[in-house]
Amino acid sequence: MDKLPESKSQLSSGGGLPVIQYWVEQTLTPQGLKLWQTLNHKSACLSCAWGTGGQKGGFVNEGGEYLQRCAKSVEAISAELQPGIKPEFFQQYNINELQKLTSQECDRLGRLTYPLILRFGSSHYQRISWEEVYQIAAQAFSITPERIASYSSGRSSNEAAYLLQLLMRSLGSNNLADCSDLCHAPSTVGLKKVFGSGTSMVSLENLKHSDCVVLIGSNAPANHPRLMNELIKLRDRGGKVIIINPQIEIGLVKFASPAFPIKSLLTGGSDISTLYLQPIPGSDVALFVGLQKSLIEQNLVNREYLQSYTTNWAEIVEYANNTTWENITQTCGLSYEEITATASLIGKSSKVVFAWAMGVTQQENGVDNILSIANTALITGNAGKIGSGTMPIRGHSNVQGFGSMGVTIHLQEEIKQALSKLLGKPLSETPGYHTRDLIAAAENSQVDTLFCLGGNLYAANPDLQQAKQALSQIETIFYVSTKPNLGHFHGLGKNQTLILPVFNRFENPHKTTTESGNNFVRLNDEGKSHLQPHNSHLISEIELITEIAYRLHGENPINWRKLQDTVYIRELIAKTIPGYQKIGEIDKNKEEFTIEGRIFAEPKFKTPDGKAQMFVTPLPQLLTPKKSDFGIEENQAGIVLILGTGRSYGQHNTVVYKQEDKYRNMPHRHCILMNNLDIKKAGFHPHQRVKVKGDGGELEDIEIISGAIREGVAFMFYPEANILFKGKIDPKSGTPAYKRVPVFVYQ
Repeated sequence: MDKLPESKSQLSSGGGLPVIQYWVEQTLTPQGLKLWQTLNHKSACLSCAWGTGGQKGGFVNEGGEYLQRCAKSVEAISAELQPGIKPEFFQQYNINELQKLTSQECDRLGRLTYPLILRFGSSHYQRISWEEVYQIAAQAFSITPERIASYSSGRSSNEAAYLLQLLMRSLGSNNLADCSDLCHAPSTVGLKKVFGSGTSMVSLENLKHSDCVVLIGSNAPANHPRLMNELIKLRDRGGKVIIINPQIEIGLVKFASPAFPIKSLLTGGSDISTLYLQPIPGSDVALFVGLQKSLIEQNLVNREYLQSYTTNWAEIVEYANNTTWENITQTCGLSYEEITATASLIGKSSKVVFAWAMGVTQQENGVDNILSIANTALITGNAGKIGSGTMPIRGHSNVQGFGSMGVTIHLQEEIKQALSKLLGKPLSETPGYHTRDLIAAAENSQVDTLFCLGGNLYAANPDLQQAKQALSQIETIFYVSTKPNLGHFHGLGKNQTLILPVFNRFENPHKTTTESGNNFVRLNDEGKSHLQPHNSHLISEIELITEIAYRLHGENPINWRKLQDTVYIRELIAKTIPGYQKIGEIDKNKEEFTIEGRIFAEPKFKTPDGKAQMFVTPLPQLLTPKKSDFGIEENQAGIVLILGTGRSYGQHNTVVYKQEDKYRNMPHRHCILMNNLDIKKAGFHPHQRVKVKGDGGELEDIEIISGAIREGVAFMFYPEANILFKGKIDPKSGTPAYKRVPVFVYQ
């Protein structure tokens, strides 16, 4: 594979020319006109949960600001505008050949346009009718409820999510695994414990009043580019941005946003980070306890706030006081001076937002990480006032909406009672499987039917060998998708695997809604597919789920076919989902809204006593394994590193749009980014090919790339690197530790 010359691939800022170049390239393609029409369609962005769109138009955010689309939107829409896969394709290629495809090659096959089935003993997917799909579904769902499970992603609408959980609970199953179990579950669990609400307490308008943002474990320039516009504006008004990330992402140092073209042209971009810290992966609790200790020592604690609006604050202060600086600095790898300077910036700012992504949550102590961040916000009085608070940054466009709709194994009591009334019977009390429990249950042959509404359950999991083996024990798997992915060819059921093609968000023949990561509900207009009706057999997710439910239940206790009317679904949502009352009127008044009870403008929280509940967070014991732990002789040349897996700049979740990552100088997907000192210490050199071994598997022919990453730490692309490691799980949330994976790198 050709390599990018280092002199040309080295970029001085994030965003900028590569983004503009990509937009131009996509505009000049045969689908360029359709791309721009879709970008302007009144529907929410397909990419991250920060997205734009809705009734104000495709380029407008909830604040009415224009030019708010990013390259992630273009990538996602362009992929959906591909032509349909030719009818003879699946006749021509057998499953063994399809399993050789990469994620990008799967995505570029084109749009799925008709239902497919791979039967036991067959080597090829075969076309079937929708009537056959419903007959198979009626039989597959007519089994013991505990042996039925679903998995979902945030690609779909609130209405589809609501129907999914309603179907599952009508059957008596609580096995509603979701992609959020693999990413932000610690945020939901931790924030609910502290504030009684598991989402961001910061709205877009709120953020505009902040004078300091602490951004932890996030590569926002790649995964949430629109957030960068807010950080640029914050810096322009004199605010501070503190970045906490073991890897220096160039876009977090300087970012050239197309929304500010003059500044980007004249200065090459806007400065982002005021202070950039590179801690040891997984040590966030130590850093934040250190910040608390320093805030106490610098007399920057808001004790009046703590006494009035929090419980258990004295124990948090005592724990921070009694934890030694030596223990803190050795655990997090940052100096006393760095922590003190950071605490000073936070403590002397008046309105601080603490924001984070999966560098924080995908750890063995992910929930404790969230609790320690929340403790720091509370110690400084930065929760429950405009311009401050806690803000998890969700990665998928409607992943938060799925949780709101009840797609969770931790259902709120209020929703449980409302759904019991709607269904005319008590809901099952049998605990459900989150995603990792689902894999374990499937591996033990405890699941017979799996319904996947979007997502890529196979590739999203750690230990791909285990995921493949587990899925192969499930009798029937349904994959509801718009395009092929790795899971369709590797995550095969024991008896039959079905791929069911559906409309995407901007094609649905009915209005739908989605929820942003900042609790804003958008209304998506009806759309029209570019695929020709005579060779396309797409249906909506709404039609698919309601028809399956009708085949199972008829009109008892709900008229399931009437639920194909999304207006009716929204009426039910308004009656059963807390904070969503306004959705019942959205079709009449077209008024998008912020969900009630989530944005805290005053320090009165949704806990029983209205106070924030604080919890002591013990420092993690971070151990680095020895060579012998990998089955390697001590005299074997090489180096043990702590690996973090993540997405490239040309990627959305498990879907890869581009092989190279110009911002990190990584020319293809089979690279390992290392600190130059580690490269020399191991006797390697840049661009050398090596082996990388974890506790779950090994990869060969991996190219070393020298980068701005902390010594002792490495970075590789997800999902390719998922084969390396077994899932070490946060016991409080079920989320795997993708961001702290010990590996041995050798020749």
